Amino acid sequence: MNDVIQELFKTLQDRKSNPIPNSYTAQLLAQGEDEIVKKIGEEAVEVILAAKGQGDQRVVEETADLVYHLLVLLVAREQTWDDVLAELNLRRK
Repeated sequence: MNDVIQELFKTLQDRKSNPIPNSYTAQLLAQGEDEIVKKIGEEAVEVILAAKGQGDQRVVEETADLVYHLLVLLVAREQTWDDVLAELNLRRK
């Protein structure tokens, strides 16, 4: 399961280091953290709306969008998915 996340994360890191013209990720990173967190908020609302009446497929689609934008934030802040996994492991009981 983590392979997809790790592969996506590496791609996002590459877009930060080597921006590609017309890349949504590169544009989002260039716009900065305020724009990234704005998108996270929008996607979180869309997950809620999907859960409240748009069906399971929409929940999956919007959750994927939210995870993507969260990963972009981690890349922008030079944090990693492993940092998130480490925190989740600390919280296990």
